[in-house]
Amino acid sequence: MRFALGIEYDGTDFFGWQRLSHGRSVQGDVETALSFVAAHAVEVTCAGRTDAGVHARCQVVHFDSDAVRSERAWVLGANSRLARDVAVLWARPVSDEFHARFGARARRYRYTILNRPMRAALQSRYVTWERTPLDIDAMQRAAQALIGEHDFSAFRTVACQANSPNRNVREITVSRCGDEIAIDIEANAFLHHMVRNIVGSLLPVGRGERDEAWLAELLQGRDRSVAGPTAPATGLTFLAPRYPAQWNLPIEVCL
Repeated sequence: MRFALGIEYDGTDFFGWQRLSHGRSVQGDVETALSFVAAHAVEVTCAGRTDAGVHARCQVVHFDSDAVRSERAWVLGANSRLARDVAVLWARPVSDEFHARFGARARRYRYTILNRPMRAALQSRYVTWERTPLDIDAMQRAAQALIGEHDFSAFRTVACQANSPNRNVREITVSRCGDEIAIDIEANAFLHHMVRNIVGSLLPVGRGERDEAWLAELLQGRDRSVAGPTAPATGLTFLAPRYPAQWNLPIEVCL
């Protein structure tokens, strides 16, 4: 039988999502916990792999098991074996046609910037600090050049293994609440470091170092070497994937 899980994690102390032969990974911790509950080895497939230091509000995974367990047993049993920085939020039985990665129609990330003269203490694991006042209206206008399907080579790390640089960005919003700026980006899929590279190029626009047309020029030029630097992993959170309504998964609250 196939199950879908929603998982929340603080990525600070992980080497990323993907299971590694060395170093702690979210996938490794989750598989170990689920294997204990199932009483057999469990492998999970996620909606979108995250890098070291990147967080997730509702990562979705699927796995197969013949073990007879209730939804509550999967959640509570796994959480009893997980460290405090990872938690299973919900479990749902799904048909064998469900696939956490290939079934996702879109994915949404949020990058959070603490924009004030003083660095963060309580929020230091979840925000990137920018002391220079940022013009979010200029950033918002500049970001709209990225909406639609484009070649995002200018915002792709050289280590990216994707077969194509084309992605379809559905929405980008830059908003402020007090000292915090949130950059929300939704796309059908993302290239390696794509969100962090977009943010790294929006920051000079917000500081007034580049004009609003710069993002469009970078996109058209497709040259990573002239775009902004990669923004730190701190501040980036994978909010959730989007699936067709037929799966009835409880993820909308995270979006």
